[in-house]
Amino acid sequence: MGGYILAIDQGTTSSRAIVFDESQKVAGVGQREFPQIFPRSGWVEHNPEDIWESVIWSARVALEQAGIGASELAAIGITNQRETVVVWDRDTGRPIHNAVVWQDRRTAERCDELKRQGLEELFTRKTGLLLDPYFSGTKLAWILDHVDGARERAARGELCFGTVDTFLIWRLTGGRSFLTDATNASRTLMFDIATNAWDDELLGILDVPKAMLPEVRDCAADFGVTERSHLGAEVPILGVAGDQQAATIGQACFEPGMMKSTYGTGCFALLNTGKDRVPSKNRLLTTIAYRLDGETTYALEGSIFIAGAAVQWLRDGLKIIGTASEASELAAKADPMQAVYLVPAFTGLGAPHWDAEARAAIYGMTRGTGPAEFARAALEAVCFQTRDLLEAMRGDWTNGTGDTVLRVDGGMVASDWTMQRLADILDAPVDRPTILETTALGAAWLAGQRAGVWPDREGIARSWARDRRFEPQMDEAVRQAKVAGWKDAVRRTLSADC
Repeated sequence: MGGYILAIDQGTTSSRAIVFDESQKVAGVGQREFPQIFPRSGWVEHNPEDIWESVIWSARVALEQAGIGASELAAIGITNQRETVVVWDRDTGRPIHNAVVWQDRRTAERCDELKRQGLEELFTRKTGLLLDPYFSGTKLAWILDHVDGARERAARGELCFGTVDTFLIWRLTGGRSFLTDATNASRTLMFDIATNAWDDELLGILDVPKAMLPEVRDCAADFGVTERSHLGAEVPILGVAGDQQAATIGQACFEPGMMKSTYGTGCFALLNTGKDRVPSKNRLLTTIAYRLDGETTYALEGSIFIAGAAVQWLRDGLKIIGTASEASELAAKADPMQAVYLVPAFTGLGAPHWDAEARAAIYGMTRGTGPAEFARAALEAVCFQTRDLLEAMRGDWTNGTGDTVLRVDGGMVASDWTMQRLADILDAPVDRPTILETTALGAAWLAGQRAGVWPDREGIARSWARDRRFEPQMDEAVRQAKVAGWKDAVRRTLSADC
């Protein structure tokens, strides 16, 4: 074995593989998109075979681009789209249904039924999550209820459940490893994050047989060895974490009070709360940030459904820009005297509101409002939503968060205008790292550290490098007026009879 690490970053629309060298530099990249399946309105599925094929293809391309063979890899790290559910036959490894994706809303009625039964407090107390179709548990129950014979087969121990990481580990190891890590387990509605164990009471409510659940291990652990036929050599899998937790690790947010926010299609912000499992009073999620050497570190998480998707709407819906990169240039030309707000509730509002029925609205338009004002409103909406999350986090956990520096990653952070406006709206510094592949980097660090070829937590934290810090520059009176206008727009949206 050599000193290279292969990170598999399995996402919602594509699979990506990155080879890092011993100095944590990118040596090779492979990426392949796969089809999205929409059987009905609000339903989102993936063919697990498409996921598998895209992962293997990407890994082989990354190795080829790096100019190395699999025998030169010290280890593999896996990070994945969270909450997406796969169920497969224990003997054949074949899925019994398409993967039900984290975005899927088909179990909304089941979640409402559980709420009417007064069970949300129980689920939240044990799992840190809310009863929402976003999470895995009700999706798994739906598959068992709607695939002929599935529930009976599950009871006999013939079926396996996993989030995407578990399915990939199973396939890569030829069915020898049936494992997940604590971060992915914590997103299922079935895992008690205090005891770090599958919870019999919650499994009983959801009617899920415990025998079909994987063993849960630390994020840096032995997850088995790949079959030689897949990549050309047997390689140990030594690191696993859900994508947002992997990004937190990749941003070296190891100290309580450190916060990262990833800006992609949506936005996910995590605040490290250390050993404190903080129950949220503001409808944030309490989740596991990572588990290393048997010690659990917790986080508060806020999810914004629409971030970069608002820019896609400018491009594909309104057609006022040709490429996403044009949005900030257009926004900079907006009339500063116009207070135009976009509340981007195209698919409802996420944290801290959690209103699935809310719909998008624009406020403050005049006859002088044009494309520039729309572009600014779309980008500022991301900043205002991030401020809402930060305020909610400060309300839940005050140990040092007053001086929070936000570390950012994702496609939107390439825009200097947007990052400056984010710092202005937050009234807090925003740090953009030199390496933006933070999700893959986090998975690679877990594997590399376990393999002994990458530095420990302190070492990787020292190696984290900042590309640029954006400091607040906006006048306080202007900031307060803008924030007040945003809160009024959200209040009007939430109270609207859509």
